Amino acid sequence: MAQSVHRMPALTLNTDGHPHPRENTLVALTAVLGVIAFTTSFFYNLHLLTSWTGLAGVVTGLWGVFVSVTTAERFVLMVSLGASAIGFYLGVARGGLWG
Repeated sequence: MAQSVHRMPALTLNTDGHPHPRENTLVALTAVLGVIAFTTSFFYNLHLLTSWTGLAGVVTGLWGVFVSVTTAERFVLMVSLGASAIGFYLGVARGGLWG
């Protein structure tokens, strides 16, 4: 009798086979905020956008790490959290949250 093998896709955050919509939403939101905060930190006059998106990325990233289930989610969250933190710190160093 042939045994069937269930293979998981290579790029998935649900490595345990269960759906995690809340956790995956936090991962996606933190990744988007991290990319925005990191890329806008290269421009000196965008410090308001950089600092606010960085702060939002840090908050959502920390909450996502708190409720994350799989290692893949934590990996993406930590990388995105680092990018958000760099953007936040550079935004605050260049003018802060209120200009």
